This record gives sequence, structure tokens and C-alpha cells, in this order.
Amino acid sequence: MQLACLFGKCVICLRLDSDTLEAIEKWAADEFSSVNGQIQWILDQALKKSGRLKPKQY
Repeated sequence: MQLACLFGKCVICLRLDSDTLEAIEKWAADEFSSVNGQIQWILDQALKKSGRLKPKQY
């Protein structure tokens, strides 16, 4: 699959049901975050918890 990536960020299309999107929108607003930022955080946490995302080397 070819993704459009720029500055380490890739653009994807994500299909969500309306209830899930509404819940993420509310959660993002509660955290003073964007929906995109909230989805990125959720995915990051799930990948770390499952051991599929290696810690970043600084």
C-alpha cells in the first residue's frame, strides 16, 4: 500500500461508525486535543501495550 508521507507523518483514510467518532470527538474536546491527535494517542497507547511499538530512541 502506498501512503503519502511528509515530515514523518502519513495520510490515511479511516472509517469509523458515528458512535465511535462521537465518543472520540468528546474525548478529544475533554483533553483539549484534536480528533486526529486523540486517534494518534489511542493507537500509540494500544501499540505500546501490545508490545508492537518499539520505544523511540532520543
